[in-house]
Amino acid sequence: MSYPAIVTVWFVSTDDPAAVLRSEPKADRGFGRKLLSQINPAWPITPIGEFPLNRSSTPGPDEFYIAGYPGVAVVQTFVESMDTVTDASEVTAHLREALPATDTYVFAQGTDSDYAGFAHYTSTQVRRALAATREVVLEDVGLPDPFEAPYWAGEKAEQLGGITLPFEPSGLTDAAQEAWLGVPVSPEGPDVHVVGYAIDGRPEPKIGPAKPRTKSVNEVAARFADTEKDYDDYEVEAPEEDGHEFAQLADASLAATKRIGRGLSRRLKRLAAQIQDRIRHSDR
Repeated sequence: MSYPAIVTVWFVSTDDPAAVLRSEPKADRGFGRKLLSQINPAWPITPIGEFPLNRSSTPGPDEFYIAGYPGVAVVQTFVESMDTVTDASEVTAHLREALPATDTYVFAQGTDSDYAGFAHYTSTQVRRALAATREVVLEDVGLPDPFEAPYWAGEKAEQLGGITLPFEPSGLTDAAQEAWLGVPVSPEGPDVHVVGYAIDGRPEPKIGPAKPRTKSVNEVAARFADTEKDYDDYEVEAPEEDGHEFAQLADASLAATKRIGRGLSRRLKRLAAQIQDRIRHSDR
């Protein structure tokens, strides 16, 4: 039996991946594009966003979340059919072999079931692998690591009895990821910045520039005060930005009028008249 799952592959070539991840390095958009092109040159690759892996929704079909840091890289994607982790789909096999690494870690979490699994490779050799649901063990390779002990002892989950496992496979998979990487990949852990890509030919999302914020009356008045605080009767600066400042004052006046009412509008008009009069006197 097979299960749809989110698969995350970590490539580690440093003795301290936790230190790398705690520094929260930024992701390089070009790294993921090159990696996907290497896996399948025919894929139409579209960047779809940049975000922290540990605080985002999971990828959908034909989506990949990717990042490469010094000594650490990560790829996460959706796989439609998973059973064992070491004998998984063609896409997963290509991902596992996409980058050279001292240690490669694969984690799978079912999307609509309690299926989960993990595997640890040293080069191409499997050191430890487990894939299961609460009722069925699909794969069990190598000796359990020390972090597994409380799970097998039934200390981490309610016991259902019968032939069920004494733990939730998803819980043990999360524990494996934290034990091998040295940090939790969760909202409580450091942000793991990734770039999202789609390979289904969709256009890149359009994100418009942020709308400039209208300055408040106090901010505009303070700007005028700053330009006049060093005023000298014998040295008059050319009012190069007067038009710009008056435009800002008009914007601020309009915003303030909408918020507060006509009383403030009249005060703003008097302020503008005073400033204009000051500029006329400075030109004499």
